[in-house]
Amino acid sequence: MEENIRKLQELVNSSNNIVFFGGAGVSTESGIRDFRSVDGLYHQKFKYPPETMLSHTFYEEHTQEFYDFYRQKLLCPEARPNAAHYKLAQWEQEGKLKAVITQNIDGLHQMAGSHEVLELHGSVLRNYCTRCRKFYGMDAVSGCSGIPRCSCGGIIKPDVVLYEEGLDEDVMDRAIDYIRRADLLLIGGTSLVVYPAAALVRYYRGHKLVVINKGSTYVDSSANLVLDGPIGQILSQL
Repeated sequence: MEENIRKLQELVNSSNNIVFFGGAGVSTESGIRDFRSVDGLYHQKFKYPPETMLSHTFYEEHTQEFYDFYRQKLLCPEARPNAAHYKLAQWEQEGKLKAVITQNIDGLHQMAGSHEVLELHGSVLRNYCTRCRKFYGMDAVSGCSGIPRCSCGGIIKPDVVLYEEGLDEDVMDRAIDYIRRADLLLIGGTSLVVYPAAALVRYYRGHKLVVINKGSTYVDSSANLVLDGPIGQILSQL
């Protein structure tokens, strides 16, 4: 591992247009559970499968149950950034990293100090009234029980992409542009199985591809460097 850490440091030192593409594994070291690991949401027992309870159809047809599950499993207001979040923010401040492209919805990258964060699946920190479009913070949903309501009477919906909903085209276009221009693409904390987000890495045209993840991904064979382990622990050694 020490040799791989040295190689990673060399790749970072020789790059000035780094783009990071990350997923749930970036936040597990902050205490936020992912979906697919042994203790992730997909391995817990619920009345319905998690992907069903987080779907647009379930939100429409079982709104009360949707919010009960959402508050219990997706809101982690006590979570704080870990070493991975802080290292990425540091690289941005130094002018080396140009963008963080994340599948996470927890807002921890911004909390750590990153500014150019493209949230492919939205954020639990943003919520809006489906009737008047007024925006609310997370407290509007976490601080009540039942279905959260706006002052106008409309439902306050999390600004997150549910199953069956499409990703924001503008965010996707910006992500593609950043990845195409990157001189180093760093993929971390994602198994690259959630589409269409996972397909974004195919737009990379550079020659320095690094993967840091617990477990394999479909791009490992074409990567310049693969490190198997918790991304926070690995980046903290740089």
